[in-house]
Amino acid sequence: MPSAPALLNRHSLRWKFALLVTLACCATALTIGILVHNSTRDRSMHDGAVKALDALSQVLDEYEQTGTPPVGAVTNTEVMPDPLVRRLRSSPRPGRVLPGSEIPKASSTAGTAHDRRVTADEEVTWYDGNPNRPRMWAARTYHGDPLATSVDMTPDLLTRQALDRHMWKYALVALAVIVPLSLLLAELPHRRLRHVARTARRIADGDLTSRISAGGGRGDEIREISTALDAMADSLHGRLKAEQRFTADVAHELRTPLMGLVTASGLLDEGEAADLVRNRVEALRTLVEELLEISRLDAGAESAELRPVPLAEVVADSLARTGLPVRFAPTAAPLAETDPRRLDRIVTNLVVNAHRHGGGLVEVRVTATTVTVRDHGPGFPAELLAQGPQRFRTGSVERGRGHGLGLTIALGQAQVIGAGLDFANAPDGGAVATLRLPAASRSART
Repeated sequence: MPSAPALLNRHSLRWKFALLVTLACCATALTIGILVHNSTRDRSMHDGAVKALDALSQVLDEYEQTGTPPVGAVTNTEVMPDPLVRRLRSSPRPGRVLPGSEIPKASSTAGTAHDRRVTADEEVTWYDGNPNRPRMWAARTYHGDPLATSVDMTPDLLTRQALDRHMWKYALVALAVIVPLSLLLAELPHRRLRHVARTARRIADGDLTSRISAGGGRGDEIREISTALDAMADSLHGRLKAEQRFTADVAHELRTPLMGLVTASGLLDEGEAADLVRNRVEALRTLVEELLEISRLDAGAESAELRPVPLAEVVADSLARTGLPVRFAPTAAPLAETDPRRLDRIVTNLVVNAHRHGGGLVEVRVTATTVTVRDHGPGFPAELLAQGPQRFRTGSVERGRGHGLGLTIALGQAQVIGAGLDFANAPDGGAVATLRLPAASRSART
């Protein structure tokens, strides 16, 4: 089942799909309702006109036989509806038949004009849509005087109103069933899309082995997206593996001649030139060692030997070995579950990076199982904060030059020991690296 935030997200495709289905159902129900209503009304008007003309024919026959207007006959024009009188007076002369004349399509609204039915006897009809007493009128001229009769259309009106109510009621019932059903049906593709999104986020976080491999939906768009994303992940994974192999191969190939350079530089006579050569050889040796370390981290060949250690003491020893000026502020800290050798590597890299690329005073604080390293320079570049450390990329020029390997190694070693390493900028300036270590278990402490 989807979570509550997903259900409440009004921008979700689930709700858009349900809205589309609802609108389509409403449009269909409205169209069918209008067609049924108009068809029923037209048939009702037709039947009412036929009844009124039949009643007029019977009244006329009785009138001719008795010579007096029978019951139901109306001869007073003041009683007749005004539209009926006007139609009767404007009807053709006796004996003339209008081309295409037929029984009218009457309206359900009082006083609405209708096409009159005109025969050779000048018969016309009119529907009086009074909601309290609807009637269908039929009239003709008899011996120069108007003669009309009417039939009650109340039962017919009630029938049509009942039909309209039933159509509305069952349309609402259908919507009450279709809308939840459409939400349930929309959950199937929505669940597949969420799976695609989760896999894409894992790939973006560095897990290039994640694949969608979603079944179902053969040939549909979601399947195409899944296949394309898996192919992209395969391509990225292959390129990354090739890059890692290249880095490892280069580091291994450089190691042998580098050892020869180290040995040869040690045999040089003392002097400025010899010191310069030794310095550059040492820098090259450090770079090769870092490349080898990164290749091992990429290959997953590193494993931690975790044990409870006094965090403040281990950090103090690491700072002392760097030989760099640091303001150290330890607090009472519990034992941390970590690998001291790898922790030393992380702290050393963070402090060296702060001195090399930061500026001002470098501060190191130990609080509980958290180690914070801060400088007072220009801070981390936005690209590093957004994407994390990248090898051979130092970010902004103002943070100095380098190979960009120190933070990459620190992050990789933190992952090996199960720690979290975050990078941020302080509000008042300066870069802040925060290392969060797991606390030692109670059994390990004893």
